[in-house]
Amino acid sequence: MNTAYQAFLADIRQFICKDRIYTDELRTLGWGTDASFYRQIPQIVIRSDGEEELSRIVKTCRKHRLPFTFRAAGTSLSGQSCSDSILIVAGKHWEKYEIGENQNTIQLQPGIVGARVNEILKPYGRVFPPDPASIGSAMVGGIVVNNASGMNCGVHANSDRMMVSARLILTDGTILDTGDEQSKEAFRKSHPDFLRRIEELRDKVRADDELASRIRQKYSIKNVTGLNLRPLIAYDDPFDIIAHAMVGSEGTLAFLAEVTMKTLRDYPYKASAMVYFLTMKESCEAVVAMKQLKAGDEDLAMSAENLMVKSAEMLDYMSLSAVDDPVFLQYKEDVDAGRIEGVEPGDYHNLTAILTETKGITHEQLLEKIEKIKACLEQFRLYTPLEFTEDPQIYGKYWAIRSGIFPSVGGTRPVGTSCLIEDVAFPIESLPEATVKLQKLIADHGYGDACIYGHAFEGNYHFILNQSFKSESEVNRYAEMMRDVAKLVVEDYDGSLKAEHGTGRNMAPFVKYEWGNKAYDVMKELKQIFDPEGLLNPGVIFNDDPDCFIKCLKPLPVLDFDFDKVPDGGHYLMDPSLSTSKETIEQVKRANKCIECGFCEVNCMSCGLTLSSRMRIAVQREICELEATGADPQRAATLRKQYKYYGDQTCATDGLCSTSCPMKINTGELTHLIRQMDMNNNPTGYKIGEFAANHMAGIKQGLRVVLDVAHLGHITLGPTLMTNVCRTMNKMGLPLWTTAMPKKKRQPKPSDLTQFIIEKGIPQKEEEHSPLKVVYFPSCINQTMGTSKESKDKRTLVDEVIHLLAKAGYETIFPEGMERMCCGQIWESKGMLDIADRKSAELEEALWKASEHGKYPVLCAQSPCLHRMRKVMKKMKLYEPAEFIMTYLVERLDFHPINRHIALHLTCSTREMGVDKDMIALARLCCNNVYLPEGVGCCGFAGDRGFTFPELNKYGLRKLRPQIEANAIEVGYSNSRTCEIGLETNTGIPYMSIIYLVNECTTPKK
Repeated sequence: MNTAYQAFLADIRQFICKDRIYTDELRTLGWGTDASFYRQIPQIVIRSDGEEELSRIVKTCRKHRLPFTFRAAGTSLSGQSCSDSILIVAGKHWEKYEIGENQNTIQLQPGIVGARVNEILKPYGRVFPPDPASIGSAMVGGIVVNNASGMNCGVHANSDRMMVSARLILTDGTILDTGDEQSKEAFRKSHPDFLRRIEELRDKVRADDELASRIRQKYSIKNVTGLNLRPLIAYDDPFDIIAHAMVGSEGTLAFLAEVTMKTLRDYPYKASAMVYFLTMKESCEAVVAMKQLKAGDEDLAMSAENLMVKSAEMLDYMSLSAVDDPVFLQYKEDVDAGRIEGVEPGDYHNLTAILTETKGITHEQLLEKIEKIKACLEQFRLYTPLEFTEDPQIYGKYWAIRSGIFPSVGGTRPVGTSCLIEDVAFPIESLPEATVKLQKLIADHGYGDACIYGHAFEGNYHFILNQSFKSESEVNRYAEMMRDVAKLVVEDYDGSLKAEHGTGRNMAPFVKYEWGNKAYDVMKELKQIFDPEGLLNPGVIFNDDPDCFIKCLKPLPVLDFDFDKVPDGGHYLMDPSLSTSKETIEQVKRANKCIECGFCEVNCMSCGLTLSSRMRIAVQREICELEATGADPQRAATLRKQYKYYGDQTCATDGLCSTSCPMKINTGELTHLIRQMDMNNNPTGYKIGEFAANHMAGIKQGLRVVLDVAHLGHITLGPTLMTNVCRTMNKMGLPLWTTAMPKKKRQPKPSDLTQFIIEKGIPQKEEEHSPLKVVYFPSCINQTMGTSKESKDKRTLVDEVIHLLAKAGYETIFPEGMERMCCGQIWESKGMLDIADRKSAELEEALWKASEHGKYPVLCAQSPCLHRMRKVMKKMKLYEPAEFIMTYLVERLDFHPINRHIALHLTCSTREMGVDKDMIALARLCCNNVYLPEGVGCCGFAGDRGFTFPELNKYGLRKLRPQIEANAIEVGYSNSRTCEIGLETNTGIPYMSIIYLVNECTTPKK
């Protein structure tokens, strides 16, 4: 790091917490990874927190003349969020919003995820207009400054058309709010020259009829190539021009601190049809015909009344093949059987589907639109009859096919290659001819597995390529193909080289080629007004290197773990015969399919504290490559050492990352493998794990002693002093004790099962051929832990479960020897997978016997334990409490809802098992005021991580306490005892199992 960066660091450390400034090899590599196929490693990464702080950062960058780049979610595809200088992250600390009057507008900070905006607006029947495919992960800042669009918004409802005003931070640190009169007046006084130059540029463009006409024509279709010039001809007020120039600027003009956007009505009546055409040309001709069905002028086109067709998505034959579309598979059979006239066997490339959607305000309007669309399509040859459906379950499958194209193609690419997505747009009237030419061009360059799909209704296509950059010849092949695509799009059809993915580094060399000299000069002048020193995001949009689009290419090394190798003297590595180990191996192999898109990060609870799922894979790839090649052993050793805390110890391994990953990669499994590999060098640790597995009863008894000592310390020292002492001890490496820690629980005994059965008023019902019995396995934690101080009057969970089951007429069965039993979760989390599987097998055998070979259901009241049990035990019906109650007990109990304000925490395992809906439904049967906190996923307790690394738990629940207090929540419910300890610690209210709530609110069915 040179002296300029060192001086910069010295300055910013005066006003920014050191925990949000990263200069180490690990985190600069991690944050230098985005969704594009480029890589630049920043010198410094800063996680910003608030406008005033960011303003000071910008001023400091300018003072030292150091380039800087802004980044939100890092899901951009064209290299616009990469930097080899200073990277300023504006994500998880920038999530405030305010809904405007009548819900017609909404103010948004840049770090709020697009899908979250739609969740906020849903109760009002409104939607956020831009709808990129990445909306579930992309943040508002990136959506707006890239002018990202999508399937429905087209050009009529993109960010440029929907923006009302913007709040900016300029390169000199000035904060300007174009929607606030006082801010504008202050800016007029402080920046008169800035405004004068904007007005002069506006007037110059308007005076040139040819240029103004070209700008108008270029934005009649989707176009994000270069800076946004439309504001210069669309708005008179210089502040409107300034605000709208930010749209599509990709962070090259200023920082977008807040944006006010219009919202649109979400129409209640929808229908979709998957229409199969016998040729691609005919499918495009049909799209052109449907486009002409639109009524009304362009300004009103955003209204459903003026759109017969809301969207029309094209899927070529390779797209259909990639997702195993059933109609395409039938088409292949028909072709090979000679049933398709004029098509030779083996020739499948003509079949093309158009996924069409229409919407209406009323059902009658919807049906009217469907009939008009059907009449329009009667003139075309279809492979199957045209049918619209209003059933969400049916058309949901259609849209799942459309959404599955990218991950399916990316998932089948050769390991070590990149999955590239390019997007272009043609004038709609040129669509039939241009599409066929584009398909042929890509094939002529040897991309036989490429597919074309996308927003045909807007003339906008994506094409996916599986590309290797390992050889010069492969890089040259890609470069030649892109130059030919540019020639086709620009010279033959005057289309857009970038329709919605942003210019970035990818298309920077082609901006002038597409727009021409005059328009390009206007863009450069606009850039100079905003950023006179050229410090903002250099190399993006403006780049004098004609080959910049094939430089700084991201390597994708193979995650190459030798699964079969057993170290000398070791017997505890992966045994391929173990089921869990096989799953882990497959997950790690699947991790090689990671395209580093960042979709996982929205569900990665450690993202922002240490590393995200994407970063963990990127860093492990780098370590594997360095160690395999021996290129830089010192860097490899440094990364491995730094990874221990940032990548391993603070990974919650909850698996939620896989739920939003297009490839369904569970990075937690990768962490389990890394921990197991670490065990190779830690025979002592393994022996301790082995000892614990063989002496479970004694370990549980020892834990009860520890809980007794902690409880005694609580009584003797008091909660405040005890907490301070324990925090100090935690910093020294000892587990953290908190006031939420429970008292001990004596070992449950079979005699406990009769405790409540004899109570008066609890009926014992037994049907002649099907006695009501259930096998109950109290997890290790529930066998040893009682209630917390806040719940001192409550029964222990084991007693509570038995009481509830008896109330419903069920006899409870304990498995034999349960004091020695464990599901194996704790060993799996430590990387001792062979021990984990052995303990699971022991438990499975005991449960199989207790359930009389699966005759009776099995209940476990600790959701993480049940999650593992379900992974490895396939012979029996295993139930989580809410699922069991909703399945078996609801009809046997009378519910008496209470009015207390309660919160519900849905654990990671609950979500992954798909029983979250059962838990919500059950809570609402019991209570009239159930609150589901926003923005709280995994709590981060992660088994024992809440004791050893409590900062993970605290970070995971950072948004919870303010909501608990704001909504006057009295008590919370969940289904994991360890999670409940962390929840109680970080909220100040008691958290307990939902079993307590059900027991409180029910009586036996009369």
